[in-house]
Amino acid sequence: MVVSKLDLHDECMIERLALSSFRHRWRTLLAWIALVAAVIVGGSALAGDFANGGRMKGTDSDAAYELLGRSFPAEEGSTVSIAYSAKAGLQSAAAQEAIDTFITAAEAIPRVDQVSPPAELSADETVGVGSLRVTGTNEEQLETVDKLRAVAKASASAGVEVDYASYAFVEGGLNSTAEIVGVMAAVVILLLAFGSIVAMGVPIISALMGVAAAASLVGVWAAIVPTPEFTTQVALMIGLGVGIDYALFIITRYRRALAEGATAEEAIVEAMGTAGRAVVFAGSIVMVSLLGMILIGLEFLNGLALGSATAVLIAVLSAVTLVPALLSIMGRKIGKRAVKAAHSTKETMWHRWARFVQRRAAVGAAIGTVVLLALAAPIMAMRLASADLGNTAKDGTARIAYDRLADAFGPGVNGPLIVAVDTPSEAAQTQVAALESALTKTPGVARVLPPQFNEAKTAAQIVLFPTTSPQSEETSKLVHRIRDDIKQGPKITAHVGGQTASDIDFADLMGARLPLFIGSVLVASFVLLMLVFRSILVPLKAVLLNLLSIGTAYGLLVMVFQWGWFGSVFGVEQGAPIEPWAPMMLFAIVFGLSMDYEVFLLSSVHERFRKTGNNSEAVVEGLASTARVITAAAAIMIAVFGAFVANDLRSIKLIGFGLAAAVLVDATLVRMLLVPATMELLGAKNWWMPRWLDRILPKLHIESTAEGAFERQPKSVDSLAPTPKTVDEPTVLTPVGASRAGRS
Repeated sequence: MVVSKLDLHDECMIERLALSSFRHRWRTLLAWIALVAAVIVGGSALAGDFANGGRMKGTDSDAAYELLGRSFPAEEGSTVSIAYSAKAGLQSAAAQEAIDTFITAAEAIPRVDQVSPPAELSADETVGVGSLRVTGTNEEQLETVDKLRAVAKASASAGVEVDYASYAFVEGGLNSTAEIVGVMAAVVILLLAFGSIVAMGVPIISALMGVAAAASLVGVWAAIVPTPEFTTQVALMIGLGVGIDYALFIITRYRRALAEGATAEEAIVEAMGTAGRAVVFAGSIVMVSLLGMILIGLEFLNGLALGSATAVLIAVLSAVTLVPALLSIMGRKIGKRAVKAAHSTKETMWHRWARFVQRRAAVGAAIGTVVLLALAAPIMAMRLASADLGNTAKDGTARIAYDRLADAFGPGVNGPLIVAVDTPSEAAQTQVAALESALTKTPGVARVLPPQFNEAKTAAQIVLFPTTSPQSEETSKLVHRIRDDIKQGPKITAHVGGQTASDIDFADLMGARLPLFIGSVLVASFVLLMLVFRSILVPLKAVLLNLLSIGTAYGLLVMVFQWGWFGSVFGVEQGAPIEPWAPMMLFAIVFGLSMDYEVFLLSSVHERFRKTGNNSEAVVEGLASTARVITAAAAIMIAVFGAFVANDLRSIKLIGFGLAAAVLVDATLVRMLLVPATMELLGAKNWWMPRWLDRILPKLHIESTAEGAFERQPKSVDSLAPTPKTVDEPTVLTPVGASRAGRS
């Protein structure tokens, strides 16, 4: 006998949607395939260019940009510094001929102009610095880069080596290797978790379809709002991780219900009434965290926030529609192993571990807290700044150019500063010479080029070179010192700009606005958790523990990427500052993902506490029932994120390492030690909430209260097939609250 109808109330939208997808499995699958195909085709047609940077309105560097833009002829494209090098010297006839040949060949490339010979030579005349300009869209500039590489190789054979000091020429970059490695690792973990190729295939298929759509939509966002190029990589990283994890949580609950005697339709309703609701809620918190980046107020980050949140949204939609359809198609094959496992009454190691922690709750809480605080301690030394080309691969043309120019002319040649001066009157014009003299005498300035006025002499620009590299803390101090001196000097309007100054302003701005972003996300998450779990201490504890996880990730980033500890293991050649956007991005993603595990664990504990009223037993059973799946989910996340550490781009390597480290800490020390220890110490107070507050707050539920269980007898494996199109007469199902045959 099979079920033809389940009595679902109107408010159970998630369950009804999943059940509809389950019953109309082929129609749902075909709809998803058509949707993904349409998104890929449409996204390709509507995709825009990625942004290389963003305006930071209100900063001194932006004021310099505005002044120079108004006063000097606007020039499209990007300026690229060139390092010419010849062992026999650049003044030789052969070298001069090779340079002329290079310039002719470079200028013949479409969208390349203003190619200059060496404007300045090193003391031994073996290294010279020049420049060229590349115009066109980002895609066109990438094509131009490849052609310029070929021209440089031809020049090397003529005796003059030409290298380009620009991020556009950094080898490697974004590639699909990390995604492939992450997916393969996830396949192995899912096989170990499910013991079934069929069960393993459902999360992989749903996640891959989700990220295919998300990657295309990132391109569409790029056409609407400024979007960094690495948004696609970040969206793929997040989409793969949460897509596989969300499907894993739902399938685990579905198989458990099958093993306890449910029909296939009953099992999908129960899975969605518990794990499905938790997925929607957890995904909402992840999206809130990611969209919180918009509060930073930088247009450059809006596309990153929207693109990443889109990947999570698609993962949630896939989990509640595509996954049920795939489960229906797989039929009885999905639950064979689960039937045998569910009827075992043997206490697992997770039961024993939970009771062990409870017996030593105070000690466990103290040890876990001390370890996390020790790992987070380096955060006090974190310095936010943009890493320069000196951190790229040593054999790449960008790094070679950077090193040669730094050795010949000093490290500051790779990060010039531009002082833009407003000279609307003759009195202001006379102050320019005095400003030039003052800049020359400023400590930390290597040299200053003569001022250049525009034709109307209403503005001037002074280019100066620091004695230190662009990423150096001394360079940052120099920029602030020059700005202070300008304010305190003669009455003249001047601003310090250029790429290096913009990077410094970006770091300062991110550091100043990060507390607002973090505070907003914490408050929003606390309120959402309080509404669901009807408690003050549970959400407060969850927020604090997640902060510890993130603090630990920050501390580990400082150790590896800033201090260079174990750098060779992770492909980090030397210590460098932490990218200014990384702490914000890490917080947004890690806080959301940490809440994923928190929600799945707490929802299981809360479900049992509502039934038994025994906090200690609820914690034991909640931990034991979720530990295996959370461990598998965390292992998948670590594998996916860790695969990105092998990326050539330092920024992607940094974010991949930070995410993998945070998930590892969160799924072990936090979920398996601190959460059960603190919940045992707090006892029934975990679920305390003032009555007046409980009355006025709206009620949200993760666990379904309408279809929690149905009375039935355990079924054989053969009865786990999906509902056929023609059904027998309806079977009457009687809700019996918490009772169910075979449930532990």
